[in-house]
Amino acid sequence: MTQPAAERQNYNFTLAILIFAGISIALQQTMVVPALPELQREFDTTTAWATWLLTGFLLSASVATPLLGRLGDQYGKERLLLISLLIFFTGSVAAIFAPNIAVLIGCRILQGAGAAVFPLSFAIIKDEFPAEKVGVAVGAVSAVFAVGGGLGLVLSGVIMDSLSWHWLFVVGAVAVGIAAVLVHLYVPESPIKSPSRVDFIGATLLSVGLVSLLVALTEGESWGWGSTRVVVLFTVAAVALVAWGYAETKVPDPMVDMHMLARRPVFFANLTGLIAGFAMFGSFVLVPNFVQISEDVAGYGFGASATTTGLYLVPAALAGFLMGPLAGVMGRRWGSKWPLSIGMTLATIALTMLAEWHDEPWQVVAAMLNIIVMAVRPTETGVATGMNTVMRTIGGVIGGQVGAAILTAETIEPLGIPQESAFTTAFWISAAAALVGAAVALLITPLRGRESVREPVQVSP
Repeated sequence: MTQPAAERQNYNFTLAILIFAGISIALQQTMVVPALPELQREFDTTTAWATWLLTGFLLSASVATPLLGRLGDQYGKERLLLISLLIFFTGSVAAIFAPNIAVLIGCRILQGAGAAVFPLSFAIIKDEFPAEKVGVAVGAVSAVFAVGGGLGLVLSGVIMDSLSWHWLFVVGAVAVGIAAVLVHLYVPESPIKSPSRVDFIGATLLSVGLVSLLVALTEGESWGWGSTRVVVLFTVAAVALVAWGYAETKVPDPMVDMHMLARRPVFFANLTGLIAGFAMFGSFVLVPNFVQISEDVAGYGFGASATTTGLYLVPAALAGFLMGPLAGVMGRRWGSKWPLSIGMTLATIALTMLAEWHDEPWQVVAAMLNIIVMAVRPTETGVATGMNTVMRTIGGVIGGQVGAAILTAETIEPLGIPQESAFTTAFWISAAAALVGAAVALLITPLRGRESVREPVQVSP
């Protein structure tokens, strides 16, 4: 039942609740990153499988977020926001009691399936707020993603060093639980609903393709890259992803509009996003592992604690938060390709620094200050559509798992610790990807005429 108009006027209170919900999700997305090496040791698993704690979350989020956005259009955005938070809450509570790495990965995948808070919040703001307040409100919620993510990196280390990994998810469950209660009690249901069809076929094919690809990358070293199982997985991945692309051209409401994607500016913007995700998340998997390795044991690394590890990652999050608005201004003034290309160029420099100069802590900090590819989202510079974040997340999923596979392939026996050369190789691959991304971004041209109409953003930043 629609609430009376008088109950719908406290926009600032609604915005505060949406910001709190966004912080609770952003915290959980990044809190696991500094803890990856410790979780790997805790569950006696490989780097590649520990990395699934990050990539599994991103994978389910990239598939589920557009679907929940569509369901919100049909059945009510506040209702789906509450359901998303409850799904995330369930995954967080279950993770507290996870007995092994497989169950914990499953819990993270469940969390990711409920990560549609940002796009649903944007939709609620668009429906509820006066036109003159929409831009500021969306900007405030978007900023939470960077602020909450940075806070999660620091808080994770403190929790890991002072308590145990279980408390990572206790904190997450409490925050998300409170957010769910506040949303249920105080966020009004939007009276605006629109019929749309959920692309379950596309979601299934994309999931099968990506999961097959990631399992092949995870087990390639132990099974053998030419083994029947690995070859079959790569084949299934290729067939499923091609079928997904074809299916997206046939369904009425696709996850990714392939016809829109075929337009030059949209195609190159999304290709840049895919490459940016690959480079960015590769580094976020590599750096925590590198800095926590002890030089006394492996001949490199800093023996950093979980808290210190989080601090190593904060400069990149801070740079992204500060550079995001600047990228938007540059995009509106000079065109989106310039902030995109500059951001990718800085990422190339940073990753090259990590590959060649990583003997001192200050060198890693200096490099992380330059990794700002998350600050140059095309959604902020005028060319991206909702599919850009899907592409960026898919790139991150693949990049993270490729980096983990390289570390697993080159180890110091019998310690099982990655060789320094493995990190160098992985950083160089990410640097090369970022350089390609910088060049691809320059191929973006402005949309003209009817093509200038932007597709609504349906996924989180």
